[in-house]
Amino acid sequence: MKKVLFIDRDGTIIKEPPEDYQVDSFEKLSFVKACFSGLGNIAKHLDYELVMVTNQDGLGTDSFPEDNFWPVHNKMLELLEGEGIRFDAVHIDRSFEDNPSA
Repeated sequence: MKKVLFIDRDGTIIKEPPEDYQVDSFEKLSFVKACFSGLGNIAKHLDYELVMVTNQDGLGTDSFPEDNFWPVHNKMLELLEGEGIRFDAVHIDRSFEDNPSA
């Protein structure tokens, strides 16, 4: 049976900007220290499927347009893949904390 490791994106792989908690520009993209070495070690030496999970409150709204999100998110995935870290799946929760069904 394949083991699955669920990894939260913001705060685990990339730093979450405290001013608005949105990584919606390349200037805000900053990786957590040692994430490449840690995830690389897991990807190369352990038998896990890697699944990224992330809560992006209001993604697709006027305050958080998808056009700002996807280029940065895709660049992050590209940089990780360049280091041998490939996610088998990415799950994005767009709901707001006060409206979980959104």
